[in-house]
Amino acid sequence: MKIARIGPVGQEIPVLVGENGQLRDLRGIVDDISSQALGDGLLDRIRQSDIGALPLIPASGVRFGPPVADVGKIICIGLNYTDHAAEVGLDLPGEPTVFMKGCRPSGANDPVRLPRGAEKGDWEVELGIVIGKPGMYIEEEQAVDHVAGYCLFNDLTERSYQMELGGQWTKGKSFPGFAPMGPWLVTGDEIANPENLAIWLEVNGHRHQDGTTANLVFGVAAIVSYLSRFYALEPGDLIVTGTPAGVGLGHKPPVFLKPGDVVHLGIDGLGEQRQTILAWED
Repeated sequence: MKIARIGPVGQEIPVLVGENGQLRDLRGIVDDISSQALGDGLLDRIRQSDIGALPLIPASGVRFGPPVADVGKIICIGLNYTDHAAEVGLDLPGEPTVFMKGCRPSGANDPVRLPRGAEKGDWEVELGIVIGKPGMYIEEEQAVDHVAGYCLFNDLTERSYQMELGGQWTKGKSFPGFAPMGPWLVTGDEIANPENLAIWLEVNGHRHQDGTTANLVFGVAAIVSYLSRFYALEPGDLIVTGTPAGVGLGHKPPVFLKPGDVVHLGIDGLGEQRQTILAWED
C-alpha cells in the first residue's frame, strides 16, 4: 500500500496511490496522514475499507507533499554504506553513527534553495524508515513490527557547515528545504526486502550514485533496535539510513550543487524525486 499527501503547501490532502498511479481520496477515513493517525491504526483502517469506493482524484500535475504531515524526530545514520565510508576516507563504524536533522520535511519535488553564500551543497539519496508503533528497548526480532513503512529521502547537506565550522554534523544538515521526503509512504507488505533495493541519484542527467541497499552496514531491524536504546521512538518519527557512494564530496575533485542544477533520485518501489536547485534570496 502506498499513501501520500497531495496539494499546495499547508493544504495537502491524504490519498491512496494505486498500482497504476491512480489517486483515491482518503478523507472519508482520515483527515490527514498524521503521526497520531499512524499510531491509531490508520493503515489497518485503510486495508479494511472498500478501496474501490474511495473517490478518484485527477493525478495530473499534483504536488506531493511529505507523506506524513507532522514528522517528529528525523534521526540519521551516517557512514552506513561500505562504499560511501571508503570514498570519504573514514573507517566503518563499530556502532551506528547517529546525528539529527533539524529541519522539517519538504515535498519530493519541491525546489531547494541553497544557504546564503553556500559553495558546497551536496546530495545523499537515502532509504527512510517511518515508525508506526512506539517503543523503547525493542528487540531486533520485533523491530519491523514498529515500522509503518518506507520512503525515499534526500539528505541534502552544506558541507562547509558540516565539515569546517566545528561541532557536530547537524548544522550542515538542517537548512530549510534540506529534507525532501516521499513522494509516498510504502508499507512493508509491498517491500519484500528493504535491504535489497536499487538506489540511485543523478544531477543534470549524470548518474553519481548507483548502489543497492544490500550494502548497508547496519540493516533496518538493527537500526530500529539500536536507536530504541537512546530514543523513545514514536509514530511519525523518521529514520534515514545513510547513503551509498557517489556524493559530491567523494569526487576528486569534489563536485557541489549550484543554482540551476536538477537533482533526480529514486529507490526501487519507493518512487522518484526531482528537485531544482535555487540560490538564496533575501
